[in-house]
Amino acid sequence: MSPKHNRGGRRPRIVFIEPAETQVRVLTTEQTARLDAALNEVAAAPADVKQHATASALRDYQHDGMRVIFYATALGSILIVTYVEAD
Repeated sequence: MSPKHNRGGRRPRIVFIEPAETQVRVLTTEQTARLDAALNEVAAAPADVKQHATASALRDYQHDGMRVIFYATALGSILIVTYVEAD
């Protein structure tokens, strides 16, 4: 079974790099809760997230006022978050 369909399997580890770490530090409690929900969605099926408009290796998740740009390692075991935005 492919990882895309193995939703009950092991989820990838999520790592934040700069500037995403800085962006997360200034989020409100409510925004952090929405970010957690967004990251859970992304981790469940990272390949289902649309590609970023200008960089095909990046994925761009947008929902409920949150935007998370990330890429996955070759085996998909780590998601590297490069950008976080909250309204």
